[in-house]
Amino acid sequence: MLSTILNTATKILDIAIVWFILYQLLKYSRSNFKLTLIFKGVIIIVLLKWLSNLLNLYTVGMLIEYIIAWGPLALIIIFQPEIRNVLESIGRTQLLGRHKTLTVDEREKMVYEIINAVEYLKKNRIGALIVIERDYSLAQYIEPANKIYADISSELLISIFFPNNPLHDGGVIIQGDKITCAGSVFPTSMNPSISKRLGTRHRAALGISETSDAIALVVSEETGRISIAIQSELNYNLSLDDAKLLLLEELQPKKETFYEVDQESESDEDEENSK
Repeated sequence: MLSTILNTATKILDIAIVWFILYQLLKYSRSNFKLTLIFKGVIIIVLLKWLSNLLNLYTVGMLIEYIIAWGPLALIIIFQPEIRNVLESIGRTQLLGRHKTLTVDEREKMVYEIINAVEYLKKNRIGALIVIERDYSLAQYIEPANKIYADISSELLISIFFPNNPLHDGGVIIQGDKITCAGSVFPTSMNPSISKRLGTRHRAALGISETSDAIALVVSEETGRISIAIQSELNYNLSLDDAKLLLLEELQPKKETFYEVDQESESDEDEENSK
């Protein structure tokens, strides 16, 4: 009896682990263009293999068998960075992300300083890339960059991106309510659907939003337009007010959102009871 229970529990655990890994892979592939291509390629190979067996296509079947035999090794070599990012994303937790959960006042002050800096950069056509870390750790981009560890201020952000400043190139990373580093280099997005008019900063913003849950704010050096990349999507040509509202919304902790919903539901119940 005990052995039967243990065997059943082992099988359930085995299936749960496999489904968890598949879920993480599918979740990550939604925001990674290269990984999406891998899944599409695998599906095409499976369909061709099924078709060759159905129609007795000997040559096609033989080629597919060679691909199946050597394909995994080739994928590991070619897509090593993407595989590493998937494994990192599975192992990441909130403890590795934001240093602390910001209060409402801290969050509003942080957004206020960023927007003030962005307003100046926009008016003077000064390019900038500001990345805000959330749950996923950006340690691999912080390590080779120039460390700052300073309180967020619009004056400091403006001075970092001011032309001829040694830290002008690259991006700034913000952790919690601190500017951690400047001059960070991020992976550029390889998505072919991106407009060719977008420059390196916009592609880097999309790239970091594809490999993490970070918020990437861009000020165009040519046009002064403001854009924000979140979860592989680029919100292009935003107004200052729209950018401010989007930052406040995205930086709001999930727990606080649930708390507000509970409060609204409770208030609705109180109104119904009073009626």
